[in-house]
Amino acid sequence: MDRIDERILHELTADARLPYRELGARVGLSANAAAARVRRMQDEGVIRGFTVVRGSSAGSSSAGLEVFVEVRLAEGTTNERFTAVLAADFPGVLDAVHVTGSYDYLLHAVVADPAALDQLVRRLKREAGAAQTFTRLALRGA
Repeated sequence: MDRIDERILHELTADARLPYRELGARVGLSANAAAARVRRMQDEGVIRGFTVVRGSSAGSSSAGLEVFVEVRLAEGTTNERFTAVLAADFPGVLDAVHVTGSYDYLLHAVVADPAALDQLVRRLKREAGAAQTFTRLALRGA
């Protein structure tokens, strides 16, 4: 990775939908050269995917609650089992990060309402092997 790759990552982190023409112009490359670098970084695993981050719409009650759930796994629950269960049937979970500290995972999720949050936490314990959770609600984004 060189400085141009770093700049490409910076630009795509801010707006992953940038057309290659615009991306190239921002980092001093042609559209084809920018596209080739993005493909190379994808092939090398530097870029693992592009994602949508939902924001709450002003006045919209359908946006739901954005939550962060710390999860401590039950004894005997493996990381592989936990992440496989999440991937199979927890569509509201946007990201699951294995972390250091007193909890094993930090989940980023969007749920419809407090009842849906309660259901998510109960399912994590019943189906995914969570022994303990600690939940925080996002009040607003940056």
